[in-house]
Amino acid sequence: MTTGLIPGGQPPEPRPTDGLPHPRSRPDDRVALHVDDRPRSPVITARAAASFEPVGRSVATARAFVRDTLQGWGFADVVDDAVVLTSELVTNAVVHAGTHADLLCLRSDDGVRIEVSDRYPEREVPLQGSPVTMGSPDREGGRGLQLCAALAGHWGVDYTPTHKTVWFRLDLPERPVGTRAAGPALPAHLLPLADARVRVAVVQIDRTGAISAWNEDAEELFGYPADQVVGKPLTDLAAWPHTPGTGTGIAEALQLSRWEGSYGIRCADGRVTPVYASHLRVRDTGGEPSTVCLLVRDHERAVLQTPSRVPSSDTSSQGDQNTDPFEVFIGSPAPDDLDGLLQRTVERARDMLDGDSAFLLLATDDETELEVRASTGLPSARQRFARVPVEAGPGRYGSARMPAVHEDLLAVPGAVPLLNGTGMRAVVTVPLKVEGRLTGSLGVAAEAPGRYSNEEALRLQFAADRIALAVESARLGELERLRRGSLSFLVEASDLLAGTLDRDQTLALMAQMTVPTLATWCAVYTIADQASEPDLSYVLHEDEELIDGIKSLLSKIAPPDPVPTPGARVWAAPGEAAHDAALRSSMRSLGLSGGSAHRTSSGIGPTLATASAVGGETVVLPLVARNRVIGMLTLGKPTDEHFRQEILELAEDLSRRAALALDNARLYSERTAISQALQRSLLPPELPEVQGVEVEVIYRAAGEGNEVGGDFYDLFPISDGAYGFAIGDVCGTGPNAAAVTGLARHALRLLAREGLSGPAVLERLNSAILDEGARSRFLTLLYGEMRPQEDGSAELKVVCAGHPLPLRLRQDGTVEPAAEPQPLLGVMEDLELYEETVTLDPGDVLLCVTDGVTERREGTRMLGDDGLADVLTTCTGLTAGAVAARVMRAVERFASDAPSDDMAILAMRVA
Repeated sequence: MTTGLIPGGQPPEPRPTDGLPHPRSRPDDRVALHVDDRPRSPVITARAAASFEPVGRSVATARAFVRDTLQGWGFADVVDDAVVLTSELVTNAVVHAGTHADLLCLRSDDGVRIEVSDRYPEREVPLQGSPVTMGSPDREGGRGLQLCAALAGHWGVDYTPTHKTVWFRLDLPERPVGTRAAGPALPAHLLPLADARVRVAVVQIDRTGAISAWNEDAEELFGYPADQVVGKPLTDLAAWPHTPGTGTGIAEALQLSRWEGSYGIRCADGRVTPVYASHLRVRDTGGEPSTVCLLVRDHERAVLQTPSRVPSSDTSSQGDQNTDPFEVFIGSPAPDDLDGLLQRTVERARDMLDGDSAFLLLATDDETELEVRASTGLPSARQRFARVPVEAGPGRYGSARMPAVHEDLLAVPGAVPLLNGTGMRAVVTVPLKVEGRLTGSLGVAAEAPGRYSNEEALRLQFAADRIALAVESARLGELERLRRGSLSFLVEASDLLAGTLDRDQTLALMAQMTVPTLATWCAVYTIADQASEPDLSYVLHEDEELIDGIKSLLSKIAPPDPVPTPGARVWAAPGEAAHDAALRSSMRSLGLSGGSAHRTSSGIGPTLATASAVGGETVVLPLVARNRVIGMLTLGKPTDEHFRQEILELAEDLSRRAALALDNARLYSERTAISQALQRSLLPPELPEVQGVEVEVIYRAAGEGNEVGGDFYDLFPISDGAYGFAIGDVCGTGPNAAAVTGLARHALRLLAREGLSGPAVLERLNSAILDEGARSRFLTLLYGEMRPQEDGSAELKVVCAGHPLPLRLRQDGTVEPAAEPQPLLGVMEDLELYEETVTLDPGDVLLCVTDGVTERREGTRMLGDDGLADVLTTCTGLTAGAVAARVMRAVERFASDAPSDDMAILAMRVA
């Protein structure tokens, strides 16, 4: 930007900054859009010129240039209108036309003329007298001419072959010399009411907040002599309006450079007198600060109150009196969504105070934190949804509850944490309050120090008061929509988590429900027991190509601490580690560190993409189930992004449900593993090889896999080439059935090896079962001893105690029972059992099954013994394995439903 200032004389021709000749058209070469038929302007007493590059930043610079110029000329009454018009015209030039903008300010005795020229004259020249279509006032472009028509006394557009110039003239209001602001003449009955003598209490407060001076009017107004109050804190006397539980706020007001407003003073007689106060903070020659307070009774506030600034375009017409102040600030129609409303608010606030940036924060329900929701002129991606505490202190937003002006943030570092590192120096912030409750904070900042005073704070507070209710209403509407969506999300998540008891699938569901709905990436840590370290169990990113990089990064840093405290807590380690690793990788690639520049590390190292993926806010939520931390759910955002508070609350609800589902899956897995181990212990680990006999066993347990079955089988050597075999079924399932199953299998082996006969073995087993008392279960058992013979046959001695009869398949295809039924075990004490001898010739098959095979059902049909015999008839010539497989296939095909009972098949064929 280049500028020039020449006092007095006629204005010379403006020169462009690029060194090229700047032709100035003759009057007869111009085509005026608006005819200026008034007499020529008086003598120009000063001019100021500047040229601005076609970048968005130039608009703010142009506003500052016009404001500084007109204030220097003493034209404060037209500064606001001039700044608004200049902002629109320069925006049209540098943003919409995309050219340099030449700005010229001309001062005369009765007003100011401002010209804005751009270098894009290819515009259709309107015909003389043709109506001009202004367009909608809410469009981003095209409002400059409409504003000129509304605000300027005279305006026009000049065209040359190379330039287009839009000019406007603002006349100074006719006011008495030396008057800064004046009101209309009023009838006597409309003047403010005051006593015969207006008393102005002058109270001086030292840096500690104690009263150091108390004049005579203060004694008359409040009833305290000076010696009674000097040295006491003003807070002892002030009845300050405040939100319950947030402190009085009078101490903060006394620290501001200027403050003006109402509160109460407790008088000596106990009454509270409403007063209107004007505070000014000063320092003496020794540098000691203090605050001077001027106080009048509230109904006499006109003595001290700063007159409200009324734009020069305002009129007293009936139409203007009915204008909604909210629409005056926001525009009509107002955005119907919260984000649009907040964004337009910060833009209008920035323009109103001619700032370089503006921001708006919304308060949480408990008013303890503020969340950034809209900004302009700031790195919004980095700031959006960032949160700062409200309480005073370093890095906290201590001035959120009342208007505050910071002339230079360098003098008070950290006073407004949002502006750290942005280059902003001056800032004014005001609260948004609804019914006395803090709902947000609106701020405007500038790069130059000392730009704002108490006057700008009052103007901004006036605007904030008019939008606070609309913002709160829109925020509540958004929260209601979010909560309805959150409820649907949680219901669906609960259904999905309840639909599985598999640990790995539960982990995958947890990650898939959070990415990308709640976060960009997530990681799940699990903790096996109290003595174990957290284990990285699952990682997911919305971009699958980044999953391996994030997993590698997280595996190289210490996991978060398993803190059981509910709620999300920030975890900075991933972002810091990714940044450091990416920096080292970049330095190695540039050969700036030791070692070969082309040497690569083994494995998947963090890349710049990984650093960007985890460079934003990362939070950890504990997974707590049954009063124990079983893991952590880690959610992350990419660089410069933050989580909004509602998302964190939703993630906390999800983590509670996910923790319970994960713990249920763990318990189910443990129970299944125990049941399967117990089931394996009830079955022989392997079958012995029998000389000349093929043996095949098929065992299928029914149920969910977490229950121990009651069916069992066994084949074991006894002595002298004899083998014992058994197949049985204990009534029921579960631990009691398993106890009887284990007892039966191990007792059979022990008793058979003692040389007892089959009936003796089963009788003693029956006694052992009855000794179990309430845990006893009845047992069907087929037990036999097999001795292979020298002629190739096999001799079997069989006892069938209540079990399905064994079937013998001869080589000619005939099938017959190989034993007779006898009483089952575990019911009667005195059993009379006997054994039967069966000889299997070469090629014969003995098939033994449990009742899960014969009782296979399809509706009212049952396979039964006859059906099993029919299947076995088709197995002539097959091996023992083929026979068992064909029987099992036939059983499965008999019904479409899954088997409801355990099934065991033992097939023996003499080779």
